[in-house]
Amino acid sequence: MTMLKAALIQQSCGSDRTANLKKSSDMIIRAAAAGAALVVLQELHTGPYFCQIEDPALFDLAEPIPGPSCETLSRLALELGVVLVSSLFERRAPGLYHNTAVVFEKDGSIAGSYRKMHIPDDPGFYEKFYFTPGDLGFTPVRTSVGNLGVLVCWDQWYPEAARLMALAGADLLIYPTAIGWDPDDSEQEKDRQRQAWIISQRGHAVANGLPVLAVNRVGFEASSHNPEAGILFWGSSFAAGPQGELLAEASQGHEETLLVDVDLARSETVRRIWPFLRDRRIDAYGDILKRYRD
Repeated sequence: MTMLKAALIQQSCGSDRTANLKKSSDMIIRAAAAGAALVVLQELHTGPYFCQIEDPALFDLAEPIPGPSCETLSRLALELGVVLVSSLFERRAPGLYHNTAVVFEKDGSIAGSYRKMHIPDDPGFYEKFYFTPGDLGFTPVRTSVGNLGVLVCWDQWYPEAARLMALAGADLLIYPTAIGWDPDDSEQEKDRQRQAWIISQRGHAVANGLPVLAVNRVGFEASSHNPEAGILFWGSSFAAGPQGELLAEASQGHEETLLVDVDLARSETVRRIWPFLRDRRIDAYGDILKRYRD
């Protein structure tokens, strides 16, 4: 397979898990009907972005893998014959939780998982309270549509993560995401943040000669401790080709099923004219393993 039709599911989320999964399911069904072979959901799509606060009670939102959400998504993948990338709050053991992407093969089986490696701790994004850093490494998930280099949200700012996925044989990079603005930010600051997010991931496409799929949630989600505060998720889900070219982009404010045709064969063509992997000076990169070079 060289041409891959992918669907990026950009949606808003409420507090009703069943309703969120129903909405996701309906959008996945429409994507499959439109010919999508790969469907990607946004980060933590079964509920609101709960990491705006630190509350031990919210660990109750986590579930085992496989578990209830996996059963629903596995059945969908099987019935529709699609490869499906999901993002779940994993309860691995008492007191041990992860932010985990689960990939379902078109036969309904779990093709593989990725546990988020880079965990932020910023105002409104208190993820270190909830998530243990991943321990599965940067390993692509092998599927019938290709080797999927699945990373999650905060990972998207780190060129090392994208590079390691590329070096491990990923055919494309995939970023389920939950990112947005503080509504009190100026319009100029909002634009700078959104553009930086897009530029960073397009840069990963260029540097590695790979397509990128970035799927973000959309809409305002109030903080449970202060309904007047919260995060305005900026949508803008997009796909880029191996030279960073935009192939498709969703709106900043609406739910969408964004369909895009990705030519996986172009990576070989681009890497022949831009042989970045060939010219890497791996003999000179030892300092990359240091926190900072004093």
